[in-house]
Amino acid sequence: MLVEGVRDYAILMLDTNGVVQSWNAGVEAISGYTADQVIGQHFSVFYPPEAVAKSWPAHELKVARQTGRFEDEGWRMRRDGSRYWANVVITALRDDEGEVIGFSKIVRDLSDRREQEEMLRESEERFRLLVDGVKDYAIFMLTPEGYIASWNAGAQAMKGYDASEIIGQHFSIFYPPDANARHWPEHELKMARSTGRFEDEGFRVRKDGSRFWANVVITALYDHRGELRGFGKVTRDLTVRKQIEELQRTERRMNEFLAMLGHELRNPLSPLQSALDILDMKPNDPAAVDWTRKVFGRQVRHLSRLVDDLLDVSRITSGKVALRFENVDLAGLVQETVDGMRPQIEARRHNLKIELPAAPLLVRGDPTRLAQIVTNLVANASKYTPDGGDIRVTLEHEDPFATLTVADTGIGLAPALIPQMFDLFVQGDRALDRKEGGLGIGLTLVKHLTELHGGTVAAASPGLRQGSQFVVRLPVLADQSNAPFGAPTPAVAAERFKVLIVEDNADVARSLAMLVEMLGHRVELVNDGNLAVAAALAFVPDLVLLDIGLPGMNGYEVARAMRAERTLRNAVLVACTGYGQEDDRRRVQEAGFDRYLIKPLHVGDLEQILAAMAGRRAAERGASGD
Repeated sequence: MLVEGVRDYAILMLDTNGVVQSWNAGVEAISGYTADQVIGQHFSVFYPPEAVAKSWPAHELKVARQTGRFEDEGWRMRRDGSRYWANVVITALRDDEGEVIGFSKIVRDLSDRREQEEMLRESEERFRLLVDGVKDYAIFMLTPEGYIASWNAGAQAMKGYDASEIIGQHFSIFYPPDANARHWPEHELKMARSTGRFEDEGFRVRKDGSRFWANVVITALYDHRGELRGFGKVTRDLTVRKQIEELQRTERRMNEFLAMLGHELRNPLSPLQSALDILDMKPNDPAAVDWTRKVFGRQVRHLSRLVDDLLDVSRITSGKVALRFENVDLAGLVQETVDGMRPQIEARRHNLKIELPAAPLLVRGDPTRLAQIVTNLVANASKYTPDGGDIRVTLEHEDPFATLTVADTGIGLAPALIPQMFDLFVQGDRALDRKEGGLGIGLTLVKHLTELHGGTVAAASPGLRQGSQFVVRLPVLADQSNAPFGAPTPAVAAERFKVLIVEDNADVARSLAMLVEMLGHRVELVNDGNLAVAAALAFVPDLVLLDIGLPGMNGYEVARAMRAERTLRNAVLVACTGYGQEDDRRRVQEAGFDRYLIKPLHVGDLEQILAAMAGRRAAERGASGD
């Protein structure tokens, strides 16, 4: 009664040959056969043709006879020809002597479970195909500890690793050294674990060591019990987008820079034009002439400074600047540089305070470039500090560094601006009149020049309208007893020299000739490169001021031709050029020039060259006993 009443299981008896001997209601419910239809039939009637063809029913009985039991899952046939998925258990029945007298067979219909499993398998397969087929995203799984557990084609294309070489590795392998040093991968997993999800953008590293800009989403994965099973990680390569954004940002800055440059160039040109008009109207008025002279001096210096800054930032940022290192007393250099800026500071009634160490503070550096660092920082403080504000310049010895701090009570810095302060063309908020002036390249020069000296620079500010400070740290010399190199040369009595000027621009040539004549020297002018060598042979100059961009022969060719002439070998050749790049300086040296001057020429440069020539001549006379 128990067996016959069971409907969820087909329970039947087989003889030793597999012929059905008994039947229950479960057989009819599952297979559709009634008792009279199945008793006496071989149990292979329940098997599909392919299983019968390979004698699978006989195999089941053979295994059950040998081992006592056989269990299997597979397709079985109903009476109507439909199939169902069955779990089958066949047990050998033995008599007291151990002889097999038949078999019991219990069958369960697992079609519903099979269907669910198949649906799940197909779903998983579709998902696997979806993930594996994605090429634009790196999609992979991490263990709870952060080790890579799966890998898709997008991950391989993006990062360069095959699945066989990356699965089992820790995902920190994709992060640059600085990110690993601050344990950023671990931080990402911690945030994903605590909030369920973490998103970030930053540089990641490919197998070949190259970097790419990535958007990363990490999702914590929990099972039905709420236990962490791992993390899903999706990465997008946004390098192209990042490059486009950078280009757009650069274009925007360049447009702003060009607008600033136009403004800054027009500012000095306007008073220059006005000064010329006044001089035309009052050519004999001493006051007008004196005012015009001062205007021209100020505005030409301003234009020269703008051009020098542009050339400097181009050379320095491209790594083409050569520093001339010597031992420098930084305390003395800061004092001298700031003292030279006092007229600018006093014009805006700034309260300047300088705090320097009592003893010399020696660093190894280029004094011209170090002075440029100080000048730009102090000028920046003055530019952004309202009239009457405070500027403090402090130099301290904090071994192994010399720390220079320039602080002000000016307009301050917005927090978002501080990380960009040293980028090219970046400036703080400016009024429409832009009376402060500048191109937004001074701090870029400070940063690069400081780094070329092995130092660092940082900006800080409590916030807008709360002032700011810039701190430069430079390594000091271990031996502070070394005297600085480059002591000033004593003045030498004036000498009269013959100076040949080779310049095709008539205004430049004539104004330069007037300057040299006013310094007490004899001058000859030539405006063509082809005539320069013949003129030099006739004049035999002591000094040749030679333009590079000449018609006919250029300045390099003229210099080489002059050096080939025996009578001109002792002449001092000075290149006068508007080109100041490192390659131009190299070509000047290779052509045989002794020095070069960047246009516009300053009378101080000429006086220095002439003084050096006078000093050399005096030394030669002393050596000969004359």
